[in-house]
Amino acid sequence: MTGLNVAWAIGELDKFIQQTVMTNNSRSGPGYVSISNKSSTAAPDAEVSQQAQVVEKIFDRVIPGWRNEIELRSSNRWTRHREAAIRAKAELERQEEIRENLGDDAPELSAANLHSWIWSGASSLWNSGHYRAAVEGAIRKLNAETQNKLGRRDVSEADLFNQAFSEQSAAPKSPRLHRMPDDGSRTFKSVQRGARMFAEGVFAGIRNPLAHEVDQELPEEQALEYLAALSVLARWVNESTLEVAL
Repeated sequence: MTGLNVAWAIGELDKFIQQTVMTNNSRSGPGYVSISNKSSTAAPDAEVSQQAQVVEKIFDRVIPGWRNEIELRSSNRWTRHREAAIRAKAELERQEEIRENLGDDAPELSAANLHSWIWSGASSLWNSGHYRAAVEGAIRKLNAETQNKLGRRDVSEADLFNQAFSEQSAAPKSPRLHRMPDDGSRTFKSVQRGARMFAEGVFAGIRNPLAHEVDQELPEEQALEYLAALSVLARWVNESTLEVAL
């Protein structure tokens, strides 16, 4: 939950839960009783809709699979949202207790803290639970940003990175990315070769299998590990010096 204001989120969830309390529409007064089998939410539907716009974003952060995991019932349009709000509130209020009792207190990796290229390419699909598509979106974003930095559109993916991190000097229309100054040392060559081989592994081991497994969703944890690998490569590209032929 890195970056999430927990107190604010709980307050917004509480507000929604109170708004969606169901009340019977029966009425009574001096000399009359009106019996109804209909119910309505405590707050007007327009107010509930406005609050739903906020809490849906909280759900996506706290319980991202809520749209698929919680049944949509026909009794009331807000039933699924209300259950999601109750679950999300419990998760936020008891997250420390749950972590202490169900597993070690190891550091957590937040996708939102990965390199901005990677998260911007993945975030919209990730928040809707489409993890395989999110990883593919991150790869496309990384490829596009690398092309932009090199000023190239004629190559892409593994070929693009192989040329970018080549240990050879820059050539006309073929600039290089240097992770450190080219001092002719074995260290320079090793660093360049490492980046080139890592990029090739990303496309051979992550990108290519995803392209052939379109009907298979990725587990969230595996997708997060893939994004972390992409983030490393994105950071190397972003921080490298662009070398062009004179």
